Amino acid sequence: MIRVLHSVSNMARAGIETMLMNYYREVDRSQIQFDFLANKPVPGEYDDEIRRMGGRVFVSPGLNPLHYPQYKRFVGELLRENPDIRIVHAHNEAMGYYALQSAKGAGIPVRIAHAHNTQIIRDYKYPLKLVCKQLLPGAATEYWSCGRDAGIYYFGEKRWRESGFILHNAIDLERFRYQPEVRRRLRASHGLEEAFVLGHVGRFNFQKNHSRLLDIFAAVAKAAPEARLALIGVGELEQETKEKARSLGLEDKVLFLGQMANVNEWYQAMDCFVLPSRFEGLPVVGVEAQAAGLPCFFSQQVTDEILLTPEACRVSLEADDAQWARKILACRGQDRDRTQGAELVRQAGFDIHVEGRKLQEIYLKMAKSGNGPR
Repeated sequence: MIRVLHSVSNMARAGIETMLMNYYREVDRSQIQFDFLANKPVPGEYDDEIRRMGGRVFVSPGLNPLHYPQYKRFVGELLRENPDIRIVHAHNEAMGYYALQSAKGAGIPVRIAHAHNTQIIRDYKYPLKLVCKQLLPGAATEYWSCGRDAGIYYFGEKRWRESGFILHNAIDLERFRYQPEVRRRLRASHGLEEAFVLGHVGRFNFQKNHSRLLDIFAAVAKAAPEARLALIGVGELEQETKEKARSLGLEDKVLFLGQMANVNEWYQAMDCFVLPSRFEGLPVVGVEAQAAGLPCFFSQQVTDEILLTPEACRVSLEADDAQWARKILACRGQDRDRTQGAELVRQAGFDIHVEGRKLQEIYLKMAKSGNGPR
């Protein structure tokens, strides 16, 4: 058996982490085991499940440049003490450089840099992240991404064209397939029987653009008083978003549902899905929403690779709120067969049962030969 060490923030219930768990549940764990290098000291919702499946969660000293010597020693010792870890797979965007460079120093032959986004958030670490982005390809042996645009952003067009590899953000389609009985139950339990429900799943942060989402929803609610907005997720801008909802007079129309394990059921209760992100790679939530047969409205900052069904479209962030509202309201009351969503997403290559087997074969091949999936 070989072990793959995934470098992550922590194993919270978020997009990258959910994608990894989808694959982890699918691989043959008698041949491949996943371990996780958590770079935040906060426990994640997936930690217990990981341990039940035989994986381990190692908490690092953190991705702080002041701790880099300590971090490098920690990763080096971890890899030397666990020679069955044959692959290091980093999901920390530019900051994944630290884990991969440490793995390189420890002699790990297969080091995967995995791009999940098309921009870097301009926080206090932004200058450091730009430096790490330039250094990242030199620390990796493999260049993976959720999609074309993210791969080009992190690795450059020439390197991506020559050696990039897309690992689809695949899902368990049966969990998200449309179920009218679940829709009826959930809507009844929340008083939404007659509502037109817009849905959004995502962390409350700058990238997801909740402030603009509320502006768009206000325009929808003005024309359709029965409209409701269901927000699933947590994050640093949650309180700010709640305050804006109150200032717009929408507090009775916006449901802040927090973090939840039954997101798949909430897709059934929604009437459409709205993701006006400032930037994205290829969001898992967009795949899930389309598998549930929902009309989806993405910003044009989301890669066109997300358009997996005819029910999905992209709208420019330059378009005003009224234009967004008109497009969203056009789907209200339409008679559609939502059961087709899962099959269309399957045909697009996002079935975890198929993609999980592919990843297993790739890992085994790389561990044996040291070469990637080219």
